[in-house]
Amino acid sequence: MSARILLVSATILFLLIPCLLKAQNEEKECVQTAISDSLNCLSDLKYDNQTSPFKKFFNRSVEWFNATDTNYIQPNKYNLTMMLEQSTWFEHYRLSGTGENGNQLLGFAPKVNTKLGVYFGWRWIFLGYSFDLASLFKKEREKPRTEMVFNLYSAKFGVDLYYRKTGSNFRITTCKNFDNAEKYIGTNFNGFNSKIKGLNAYYIFNSEKYSYPAAYSQSTNQKKSCGSLMAGFAFSQHDITFDQSKLPQEIKDQIRPSLNFNKLAYTDFNLSLGYGYNWVFAKNCLLNISLLPAIGYKKARINDTPTTPNSDWTQWVKDINFDLITRAGITWNNSKYYVGATLILHTYDYRKDNFSMTNSFGSLKIYAGFNFWKRKQYRRPE
Repeated sequence: MSARILLVSATILFLLIPCLLKAQNEEKECVQTAISDSLNCLSDLKYDNQTSPFKKFFNRSVEWFNATDTNYIQPNKYNLTMMLEQSTWFEHYRLSGTGENGNQLLGFAPKVNTKLGVYFGWRWIFLGYSFDLASLFKKEREKPRTEMVFNLYSAKFGVDLYYRKTGSNFRITTCKNFDNAEKYIGTNFNGFNSKIKGLNAYYIFNSEKYSYPAAYSQSTNQKKSCGSLMAGFAFSQHDITFDQSKLPQEIKDQIRPSLNFNKLAYTDFNLSLGYGYNWVFAKNCLLNISLLPAIGYKKARINDTPTTPNSDWTQWVKDINFDLITRAGITWNNSKYYVGATLILHTYDYRKDNFSMTNSFGSLKIYAGFNFWKRKQYRRPE
């Protein structure tokens, strides 16, 4: 958790530097309600040469990246926010090995991790602390796991950075085509570990009327229902260790050679094209659903040996698989107070001739908060 706090703190410090510089110069009111909160501060920066081509280009770029139609999108009127959030993190791995009598299936998932956090925000930037609720009542300490996520939602672009490392609290969730398979469902298994890190970036085509931040960062309000096509690129690295010696003896005796590995590491590159929609179903109420299916190429190593010879192009083609990013959010936001929930799910599919693995991870967050200290252009004159 300390690593997560350091990451968020460093990000906030970096992004607040322009605002500190701004305070040392003359104040210049910027009333561009169609520009997103995140870059208004940057567009106010003063340079030695006010008419320099660089400044003109910078300001025009800011306007282009963040221009919105105020008939559809209302910007946030406040500078500061306070939020209470409960987050539930989950992860699942499904391994499949082919054979004459059908596929053998083994599924593993760590115990669901629920955290409670308090956050303080400046416009769309949040700093806070969250803790594992279950750890308060445990006497024995489990191997720690790490979850770090950074999300940036602007008008035209979105970026997700994430890092996950599991502990030692997996359970067997699926067991098929083994003798007496059902009795092992729910059995604790501490021989499975995973580490995932990655980047998602995507572009929103109809950004003037469709607001992603309205559903996921509450930095704008969607006034009318609208949707948009979305295109993206993603990169991720997956490292998995599988200690079969810790499986129940009956399963070890029957496991097929295709599932007999100790390490699996692969790098995934994918291109995605999908659609997102904001449904304003009542006043101040918003429901968002977005799907980004992707075609991915996975370069893998099993037990530190490459799975695809460089000279075999047919095997290279077989390393092309499908991925999916799913997002859903529901929120009530009257500009002053807000409450809602979000679900984000990443799904990756890896397949070879006699082996496949589907792994998914995500989070469910429930939050409530309020905004305060109105921005200057929205204050009533005294």
